[in-house]
Amino acid sequence: MALGWTVLIAVLCLIKFGKLPAIPVKEADKYVHFTFHFVFTLLWGNYVWLKNKSTELKLIVKVFIVSLLYGILIEFLQETLTTTRHADIYDVMANATGAATAIGFFLLLKKLKQSPQ
Repeated sequence: MALGWTVLIAVLCLIKFGKLPAIPVKEADKYVHFTFHFVFTLLWGNYVWLKNKSTELKLIVKVFIVSLLYGILIEFLQETLTTTRHADIYDVMANATGAATAIGFFLLLKKLKQSPQ
């Protein structure tokens, strides 16, 4: 699922869409970027967690960094490979916020699993 989500982000961020209906929410695409990287980080974090049977902070931070770098790469590709999309630092900030929120979720989950019931 994590790999599929990664590919889906690239496709949706790099292809040209026809006329889409306008969303009456200011900066609605920032919510999309937040969601993309929130889910990206959850899926890859879950993969790392299951693979290593560990929720070490350094592994979770690596997933955050990968999410951030992937978002920057997508912005670079939008600027260089497309004529209809452009790089936007606010998209990168929304990506980072989504990934950081997912990391917070993992840390909370780890704390809940370690606390005595």
